[in-house]
Amino acid sequence: MSDTTLDILLPFYGDPEYLRIAVESVLAQDDPYWTLTVIDDRYPDPAPAAYVRGIRDDRVRYLVNDTNLGVAGNFQRAAELATAPYCVIFGGDDVMLPGYVRRMRELVSAMPDADVVQPGVRVIDEHGRIVRPLADRVKSLYRPRGRGPHVLSGEELASSLLRGLWTYFPSVVWKTSTLQRHGFTARFEVALDATLLLGIALGDGVLVADDEIVFHYRRHRESVSSTAAVDGSRFTEERAFFVDAERLCRERGWRRAARIARHHVSSRLNALSQLPRAIVGGDGAGALALARHAFGTPPHEVRIEA
Repeated sequence: MSDTTLDILLPFYGDPEYLRIAVESVLAQDDPYWTLTVIDDRYPDPAPAAYVRGIRDDRVRYLVNDTNLGVAGNFQRAAELATAPYCVIFGGDDVMLPGYVRRMRELVSAMPDADVVQPGVRVIDEHGRIVRPLADRVKSLYRPRGRGPHVLSGEELASSLLRGLWTYFPSVVWKTSTLQRHGFTARFEVALDATLLLGIALGDGVLVADDEIVFHYRRHRESVSSTAAVDGSRFTEERAFFVDAERLCRERGWRRAARIARHHVSSRLNALSQLPRAIVGGDGAGALALARHAFGTPPHEVRIEA
């Protein structure tokens, strides 16, 4: 295996304690070929900066944005900062297991055509306990099955992702050139990964899904995805995404993928499962957004670049 370094980019605006756990998980890697860049999106508490800057390791740096860029903007800056051939945009509340860097480097060395590598992931709660929420049990049903790394591309990849987005964005390793060519759309905060991955599929990119568990993805009520699911904004984004996905797949002649995008059954069912929480919580606007996604007609298009 070559000595290719993995760039770990960590866009930060969140819980300082989760950040400490995330950074410590990087420092505990059993493979030394990594660099870590924390990108602070103007978080008001100086404690996280003091903690990271106090780490005596030349592979670690802490940057602060001149202005608050928001989720998509900070992710885009992270992508632009990557200089190694491969990178990961790591979550500030997630955990890398000690073998993460080693396994990812093994896979990109063995499969140099891979544009995206999805490792095996377990889900943890706010206390670090392993859990299996309904959403993640459903994700596991859509994930490709088989022994060893599974390779997807073209319409097979698009269909798989549109049927049910089974990837975990903060764990994914990207070929840096591919990530920088596609980038992130400023229109989205939650559907960023779906848009990016579909664009890569439309551009004939290759995704490798591995079964070896080397990452813990944290689900908690304060996360962007959890909050957006209950208030319905997640599904407003998803409805717009599926409209454009159907059109683009039809233009490519991918009829099966276009049909999956048009019906987006798993996304509709997910919205329906969130509806009782919004109703009980008295969130009328959120309940309406959820109901529109589950039963209604799609909104305006957004643009996905292939």
